[in-house]
Amino acid sequence: MIKQLFPAVNLIENKENSGFSKGNNIGVSKAKGEYLCILNPDTVVAEDTFTKLISFVDTKNNLGIVGCQLIDGKGKFLPESKRNIPKPKVALKKLLGSDKAYYANQLAVDAVGEVEVLVGAFMFVKKEVYNTVGGFDEDYFMYGEDIDLSYKVLKAGYDNYYFGETTVIHYKGESTLKDSKYAKRFYGAMQIFYKKHFKRNILFNALVWLAIKVAYSIRKSPNSKKATSQNIVIYTNDLPESLKQQLQQPIAIRTEIKDSIPNNTLVIYDLGIMETQAVIDDMKKKSKQENIVFRLLPKNSKFILGSDSAITRGEIIRF
Repeated sequence: MIKQLFPAVNLIENKENSGFSKGNNIGVSKAKGEYLCILNPDTVVAEDTFTKLISFVDTKNNLGIVGCQLIDGKGKFLPESKRNIPKPKVALKKLLGSDKAYYANQLAVDAVGEVEVLVGAFMFVKKEVYNTVGGFDEDYFMYGEDIDLSYKVLKAGYDNYYFGETTVIHYKGESTLKDSKYAKRFYGAMQIFYKKHFKRNILFNALVWLAIKVAYSIRKSPNSKKATSQNIVIYTNDLPESLKQQLQQPIAIRTEIKDSIPNNTLVIYDLGIMETQAVIDDMKKKSKQENIVFRLLPKNSKFILGSDSAITRGEIIRF
């Protein structure tokens, strides 16, 4: 598909899946730009995200990694967009259910300011800085490598920033389902991080190992119950008949975004006529209502997609 639809893209066809860290390092080795964007495949980026970021980074000296505001498929803010260094005491509280010190709550969601840790779903960084600290540590297969990279960049003397003035959708559940396999990889990554950066604190290490094992043993698979909607609103000027038949419910068609919709509504945005930035802004507003779920109809596509939870697999409806 990449070769057919995007022949100008430099496609690297790896023979095996070596993990998030090594995969990104391979891509970076081929990149020729001044800046890199580490970007998950289960994301939707607004039209002005990169222009805003470039304008911001051009005003900063000693810049490390820049992250942005991430929301899930229901328009809800993802707190891992900005985090503090998970020192043993902080991580222990997190594993025991208190995440107040784990996330960088001292910085408002829409604010711009220095933070310690950004999330690997979206990292904007100079290639020179990335290479200076050795890029992602390939000891991490998936998870933990973003904390590690953020920490290495800080230790190298650079400043990491959270830029809350632009928002990216991160469906999140698509990278991996949050089940026991996820737990094993996630907590295994934490073990690598603490062994690498906090070797001297034997007592805290022991407590963290214990908390990791307890959290892993009691972790349950997520509830994948599908959200139900009584109403459907589609923002489009050309509703395909085949999609209409798939949905099998009364549909309200609108050509412009409006704030007023009832609760328990499925909202579908046609990206062929709407700017992604406007869609993201509307999702964030409507996410405050009860049981509002969203789907996107990508331009020139025959499917709609979206996710009703940050921890379960999303949905694709073909028509």
